Amino acid sequence: QVQLVESGGGLVQAGGSLRLSCAASGDIFSINAMGWYRQAPGEQRDLVAGITKGGTVNYDTFVKGRFTISRDNAKNTVTLQMNALKPEDTAVYYCTAARAAVAFAWPDYWGQGTQVTVSS
Repeated sequence: QVQLVESGGGLVQAGGSLRLSCAASGDIFSINAMGWYRQAPGEQRDLVAGITKGGTVNYDTFVKGRFTISRDNAKNTVTLQMNALKPEDTAVYYCTAARAAVAFAWPDYWGQGTQVTVSS
């Protein structure tokens, strides 16, 4: 099993920035891709960004150019830097991990989620 613990959510005004971090523990050698999904009220969970152990990244169209995903394989952490935030970015953000070496792979593991709220 793999445990994922997120931190860094909160309330920010439109145009502001937030940084989400996630630490993985447990059977970390079984995972390759890590990433972030989000879910707004009444909506499905969608991929925000994913990154493989080798550094291949994938972004949702709506965040490309504003969000940056990075990873520290030695520390088993993944970070999402979110800039130029918009009210429509408001959602619960989930850290994820997958065994597959594909940046957009459907996750095998999910964190508990952290709320991001962007006010207009």
